[in-house]
Amino acid sequence: MLVNERVNGRPGAALPRCGMRSPRQTYCITIVTHSIKLAMLAHDPVPDSGKQQEPMMQSLILLLHIASGGVAVAAGAVALFSAKGSTVHRGAGNLFFGSMLAMAAAGTYLAWVAPMMITVLAGLFTGYLVATSWMTVRRPEGVSGPFDIAAFLVALAIGAGGFFYGFEATNSETGLVDGFSAGPYFFFGGLALLAAAGDALLIVRRGISGAQRIARHLWRMCLALYFAVGSLFTGPGASAFPESLQGSAWLSAPEMIVAAMMLFWLVRVLFTRWWTESVETKTAGAAPNASS
Repeated sequence: MLVNERVNGRPGAALPRCGMRSPRQTYCITIVTHSIKLAMLAHDPVPDSGKQQEPMMQSLILLLHIASGGVAVAAGAVALFSAKGSTVHRGAGNLFFGSMLAMAAAGTYLAWVAPMMITVLAGLFTGYLVATSWMTVRRPEGVSGPFDIAAFLVALAIGAGGFFYGFEATNSETGLVDGFSAGPYFFFGGLALLAAAGDALLIVRRGISGAQRIARHLWRMCLALYFAVGSLFTGPGASAFPESLQGSAWLSAPEMIVAAMMLFWLVRVLFTRWWTESVETKTAGAAPNASS
């Protein structure tokens, strides 16, 4: 997730973005700094709730954002490389789902109070991706319902917001909104509208099944993992690594690996007999048990 790069005058409200104003600051230093603030607030005999509760809350949410993001990347890697459909894959996927929702919610809140609208859009879209991907495989094939209509409306709103702020940046004197040009806004807006189109198709067909169902689950989870990995290794989290590695190909490699694995599995699911053979194998294995 992107982190706020603006200073709005409130203590603890601004977070440096990697490579911008504080490239040497690491997440570890951030955690220690905010922990010290929390300790000082906890031992203040006469706290001013109006001024101190806000930075304390933001510090807690920041820690949640960092911790859940780390768990999400680890769980996502396990789910990506473990045998599909196995107990390990399912367990890691559920952990990835929960930790990604926590990371996205925390990041969205921090971006909203900053404010930094590009990160609000990214956080909402990431949460949408993992929620719809998880729901796709949690329920039976060929089923749709109110959840899908709500998801469609969320994706449509994110897409509209992305294009709105993109045009705002285009028409502004500086060409920027919250420090970002129109490109990132159009990027997230376009992806969200593409996902909304998939939701609309699912609603019209009253569900999805077979290889298309697995592909929907796959690309949405992998794209969310791609965002999380990028935030850790080439985004704000890169400041936790030695300066000699920041901006290097070594830290860019995890993003490329996730993208390559997503493309590999999409091709395998949609354009080969892997999915059909997998279903046939499971059916053949279940037949003796049913007859016994």
